[in-house]
Amino acid sequence: MLHEHRDVIAELRQKDAHFAKVFDRHNDLDHEIINLEKAYADQFEIDTKKKEKLKLKDEIYAMIVKYNAEK
Repeated sequence: MLHEHRDVIAELRQKDAHFAKVFDRHNDLDHEIINLEKAYADQFEIDTKKKEKLKLKDEIYAMIVKYNAEK
């Protein structure tokens, strides 16, 4: 996810607790989705988690853009 911003993500995870929390939740959802897909879980539950994950990715990207603009 957002591999081209790896350095900024590392900086923000150290400096911004909110960013770290959002980033960690995004990663947790990724693992949950993978496990649900392996278990052939309810597609509605998987889709709901994917939407939440995408929303968090958008939030992460917005924080990266803002951080880069303030440098």
